[in-house]
Amino acid sequence: MATDYDAPRKTEDDSSAGSLEALQASRGGGAQAAVIDVDENDTAEGIDLPGADLSGEELTVIVVPEQSDEFTCSSCFLVRHRSQVAKEKNGMKFCRDCEG
Repeated sequence: MATDYDAPRKTEDDSSAGSLEALQASRGGGAQAAVIDVDENDTAEGIDLPGADLSGEELTVIVVPEQSDEFTCSSCFLVRHRSQVAKEKNGMKFCRDCEG
């Protein structure tokens, strides 16, 4: 038997629902309140607006140099642990993710 997949499906729930008013009445008729989780400590200080002048800002991140057991992938330029080396070619190392 052929099935027309473009035809609307009829289920038992559709026959009892009927109209929009019937659906709203079956849901209890009450409006659902949206709950917004707001952190009291969250302020607008951490938000950077596009086009904002950041010339007076100072770098607050401590940059740690590459360690002896790490390498920089020549493809994605991420610093990885030496256990992630997949291939070394002409002195350049490639990580497992790039060589997949």
